[in-house]
Amino acid sequence: MIQDIQPSRFDLSYLQLDPAYEDTVLVFEGKKLAVKGLDPLRLPTYRDIHGPVQYLFSIDETHYFLALEKQEQLSYQDIHRLRHQQPKKEQFAAVTAYHLYVWYAKHRYCGVCGKPMVPAHSGRALRCPSCHNRIYPTIMPAIIVGVIHNDSILVTRYAHRTYKGHALIAGFCEIGETPEDTIRREVMEEVGLHVKNIRYYKSQPWGFDLNLLLGFFCELDGNPTITLEQEELAKARFISQDELNDKPDDLSLTNDMMMFFKAHGAHVLDCLDSNCH
Repeated sequence: MIQDIQPSRFDLSYLQLDPAYEDTVLVFEGKKLAVKGLDPLRLPTYRDIHGPVQYLFSIDETHYFLALEKQEQLSYQDIHRLRHQQPKKEQFAAVTAYHLYVWYAKHRYCGVCGKPMVPAHSGRALRCPSCHNRIYPTIMPAIIVGVIHNDSILVTRYAHRTYKGHALIAGFCEIGETPEDTIRREVMEEVGLHVKNIRYYKSQPWGFDLNLLLGFFCELDGNPTITLEQEELAKARFISQDELNDKPDDLSLTNDMMMFFKAHGAHVLDCLDSNCH
């Protein structure tokens, strides 16, 4: 998945660090990222930009910074082009930096008193010098769930998105909900089904949409007749291992879960109980 950059090591420790000329700088304009090349993915360095920067994190010995001013002299690409770029550690760095870029951009002013926010010097936070309000990066938890019925898995297709491949039931955790509660609610809302035997699978940071994705499998409980919520989904159906023709993409939790089902089929829940993954 996108975060699997081993043997490289991601270190999010917050440092008060000045950039060197060869340090990497992430430069965004909305959903566009400045790049020096796409094959392989090459990002600007501090030598290529002007103006102030904010330290973000490191991967191995490379320090990554965020540019705080527009850089008209650079070439930009839509951030979603990163879904298939290599090297993997640069892809992950860019998407994680985008998550932080959006947070910084949306919290320039205090939500309590309206005064400008400044970086806190003790950890990844912003603080208000006037009223002392302190905020931390926004992370939105969401579930992805593979619903199993006999030897089949429930796959969906989104109604209003450009991506038209197979997806799984997904949705945001609401206030007061556990992820398991979210699963029960989202499955009922989107396809009108009850589920049981919920099992945790894996998680994934997904900076494209500021999410922390939590993957689960569960079992259909009762009638398999689908009632489609057409505002969210164009299609939903149960398909077998043999019908699932998706290929590994080494990127998303959804794909990883479908590949896990493709490998284990009706034994998915038993495999999770025995920790065979």
